[in-house]
Amino acid sequence: MTSDPTRDSVGEPLCRPTLTPRELEILRLWLRSESKTVAASDLGISLGTINTHLIRIRAKYAAAGRPVADKSGLLVRALQDGLVSLAEL
Repeated sequence: MTSDPTRDSVGEPLCRPTLTPRELEILRLWLRSESKTVAASDLGISLGTINTHLIRIRAKYAAAGRPVADKSGLLVRALQDGLVSLAEL
């Protein structure tokens, strides 16, 4: 078993979904925010739009064989994939 976060348990590279620039922006802001409502307010968009983007992001991770169910799961995936760093959180 490997301890490399960019590889699975048998050492194969993790499949990373391709997120759009807007999905990345929303994901990063939401991970740093207290809530979806705060993230939506900061971006000047509706809570529904935040939810739509997060649903699409989760679907892309599921399609890549790396499903996530909640904010902590998306945080782990974003850290593994280098989309966010602990320093920026």
